[in-house]
Amino acid sequence: MRLIVGLGNPGPKYEETRHNVGFMLVDAVARAFNIRFERLGRRALWGSGVIASEEVILVKPLTFMNLSGGVVREFCERYNVPAGSVVVAFDDCDLPQGRIRLRKSGGSGGHRGVGSIIECIESAEFPRIRLGIGRPKYGELNDYVLRPLAPDEKEALQDMLQRGVASVETLLKEGIESAMNKFNR
Repeated sequence: MRLIVGLGNPGPKYEETRHNVGFMLVDAVARAFNIRFERLGRRALWGSGVIASEEVILVKPLTFMNLSGGVVREFCERYNVPAGSVVVAFDDCDLPQGRIRLRKSGGSGGHRGVGSIIECIESAEFPRIRLGIGRPKYGELNDYVLRPLAPDEKEALQDMLQRGVASVETLLKEGIESAMNKFNR
């Protein structure tokens, strides 16, 4: 079983922001593979299904991004999912807008949501799908990531999400190394 986690912030205020592209990817995966979300208390939206002959649970923590680790730990414990079977999708301002980069494992790279997961599951040995949002040309990074995408950015976002869905399927079918070779260009 695989746990596929998208990071973001809950609520309509954050729905269309750059910081929520992890949620957007998990939503796109759910649509592509006909997986419906169910609510689990107030801590997560989740749904289960099958992708590439593998059982998956899609999770969107509702605790705000920087506290996502506790939710991921709960799902890992409840469904006996080891750290290496968790896949985390999140925004990355160090990648140009629209780029995808998969990693087998590693540190948080300064991303507090990823840092929370590493701390709570006591491991950094899980695959990640980094979704490029770029950096602001001017202004503060916090304002930039929490601002809605501009209309001219939405086409690049849709393309990135399609490639993200394909990367998830490849990762599950062929493994992380194959997915990295195909999508880290």
